[in-house]
Amino acid sequence: MDEAIRKAKVLIEALSWIQRFKGRYVVVKLGGSTLDDVAAVNSLLVDVVFMATVGMRPVIVHGGGKAISAAMNAAGIEPRFVAGRRFTDRQTLQIASRVLVEDICQSIVDRINRNGSRSTGLHFGTENVMTADKLTLPGENGERIDLGHVGQVTDVDVDTIIRVCSTGTIPVIPSIALSPVGHRLNVNADTAAAAVARSLSAEKLIFLSDIPGILTDIKNPASRLSHVTGSQVRAMIADGTIAGGMVPKVEAALESLDAGVRKVHIVDASMPHSVLLEIYSDTGVGTEIVP
Repeated sequence: MDEAIRKAKVLIEALSWIQRFKGRYVVVKLGGSTLDDVAAVNSLLVDVVFMATVGMRPVIVHGGGKAISAAMNAAGIEPRFVAGRRFTDRQTLQIASRVLVEDICQSIVDRINRNGSRSTGLHFGTENVMTADKLTLPGENGERIDLGHVGQVTDVDVDTIIRVCSTGTIPVIPSIALSPVGHRLNVNADTAAAAVARSLSAEKLIFLSDIPGILTDIKNPASRLSHVTGSQVRAMIADGTIAGGMVPKVEAALESLDAGVRKVHIVDASMPHSVLLEIYSDTGVGTEIVP
């Protein structure tokens, strides 16, 4: 009986959050090492189905860099990096398109459907929702560095995403966009998720990470910050507290907040149901970043 009462208290705690977020959009970015952990992905997708069931409108944006690298190795193609970024030639683009759309996206859609919800992939093979311009980087002497078939998202087809969500269907968007003339471009999944969240004026943008949030000491998980402001995050980037691969993630978070997203969350993908615990509990388990 005590256990039953405890469960009831948990539901009551979640009730106010469920009522507050009903009908609101939440964008979840999935990628990196998380995709290699079957249990973590299954846990996340159960969380996403729960959100859709109680009236939220979740949208998944995913990458798949490790799976692309593995497929390139299997094809005997050596990855090439320019200025620290993967160069995407035509062969690499073909592999990335297949892995992201046919393998990862379809797998996520199938798993959501098996969990009793409805899902569909939105991409160049169905309904494309991301348009991008070719991305180059500043180089020496004013010259631009070419990254091949790599893009920066410039437009999101919000009407299509809203239409799909209005039917109770969960959109899954891989990080491949089309140029204005229909050419495929590989885009960074973090910035793609941020672009989708900005366009939807989402209630929340959630980044799944391999650490429990923003840490003041990267070696100490207990140093997690539960709540930070954008200005605090900028100061931590400046003093080196936030470094490495976390920098582009939080920079995408800051851009989203500036564009109207209400909150950005960074949570540990390896913790079972971390997304639900972060959204529907009073304390949370990750880091929330607010304007």
